[in-house]
Amino acid sequence: MIEQFINFVIRPPRAEYNPDQYLWEKEFTLTGRTYQRQDLELKNTRGYTLKCSHYLPSPFPEDTSLPCVIYCHGNSGCRADANEAAVILLPSNITVFTLDFSGSGLSDGDYVSLGWHEKDDLKMVVSYLRSNKQISRIGLWGRSMGAVTSLLYGAEDPSIAGMVLDSAFSNLYDLMMELVDVYKIRLPKFTVKMAVQYMRRVIEKKAKFDIMNLNCLQVAPKTFIPVLFGHASDDKFIQPHHSDLISEAYAGDKNVIKFDGDHNSSRPQFFYDSVSIFFYNVLHPPNVPRAHKLEKYYNLGDLKLGSGVDESLLYEILSSLRSASTDAASSSSVLPAISSTKSVSELLSEVAPVTDTESFFREDTNGNDEATDVQDKKLNGEGEDCCSYTSSNRESWGRCSSLGGSDEESCADDTLSQVFATPMRSTNEKEKDDDKKHEEKKKKKKGKKPKSERFEKLEALSRRLRLCLLKGSTHGRHKST
Repeated sequence: MIEQFINFVIRPPRAEYNPDQYLWEKEFTLTGRTYQRQDLELKNTRGYTLKCSHYLPSPFPEDTSLPCVIYCHGNSGCRADANEAAVILLPSNITVFTLDFSGSGLSDGDYVSLGWHEKDDLKMVVSYLRSNKQISRIGLWGRSMGAVTSLLYGAEDPSIAGMVLDSAFSNLYDLMMELVDVYKIRLPKFTVKMAVQYMRRVIEKKAKFDIMNLNCLQVAPKTFIPVLFGHASDDKFIQPHHSDLISEAYAGDKNVIKFDGDHNSSRPQFFYDSVSIFFYNVLHPPNVPRAHKLEKYYNLGDLKLGSGVDESLLYEILSSLRSASTDAASSSSVLPAISSTKSVSELLSEVAPVTDTESFFREDTNGNDEATDVQDKKLNGEGEDCCSYTSSNRESWGRCSSLGGSDEESCADDTLSQVFATPMRSTNEKEKDDDKKHEEKKKKKKGKKPKSERFEKLEALSRRLRLCLLKGSTHGRHKST
């Protein structure tokens, strides 16, 4: 039984995995932007090779440095545990670095030390990132053993911008005594203490660290890095009062979040939102220019593969939209041919200037104001559907930053109104301002003219194009996850 407890501390089940199956792809898409996974190896001070991965935008912004969050896994975890962190932080222009600590995952080493040697592994990662001019501020996000690792290292490096500590234990010796009660081991207290002392000597001989030195309450009063504590209220392995004790002793700015669940349960969305906001405030990631973001989100030239958008259909729609905008009076039902040597982006640049046809539709709407009002309502309703369609798919697609989510929604809305704007959308506001004048004109009108065929064709094609693009971009995000 004592041998089992020793392995429970220094040799828990080890994660064995295939990086190509359990990590994000070498190149993947989130919220319409492309990112890459760079795999690398680092050597720690004990000569062990550490398997690492760094998630970055692809391509990396020129003349810009981005902050980075290092994700530290638990005692039986690996770098695949950082997949959720990548989803949450990458859309906020925060890169994510993760590693298999020595003794864990695919890295070298036979034993884990619940934070003691892992803090030296973390030091090597921070040193590597400091030498990278593309990285600015650095934050730490740890869970269980990784949270203790982050706190132990943070006490030695005050340059860390912020830390998120999920389910950290305050003192390893106290934790071991608590687990005796949790697992209902019926032994006298003095016998348990003698067993722990025996385990202490064996662990020190095998794993080269003293369990009595793993005491976060000793380093918390000397640490001033802003920190966000998180703990599941039903955690029976590391009980919530451990985070409370560390928080009470902690010297820096702090906040504690409790949520439903146990030690290994998935974290709720509001906790991930809090983490995203916390790192956004302490890391200050740069804002990507809106034009650059729109290009990433709606660059139709990149939709040829893996996006679910039929490019031939886009050519067909763009061809019809262009012909309808210039002179759509033709009675032929055959769509005019369009050169396949031009990219879809070039075709859009040809079509977009034609959308400024407000004067033409003023002529049409003057003759049929009632039909225009009905169409306004339909278009307004459709706009709401498009926005809610994007938002709902973002929720079902996976956990995401509230900051990134709201920004993308506004980005998508601006894109629809600016790049793919229909004449009706561009005149909606002015139409509303002239409501009173329209009502007076309705009373004076005795007859109603049928809606222009040119108007109907252009409007239908424009709506079809917008829905096609929204469907394609949303499909890309589903596929990436």
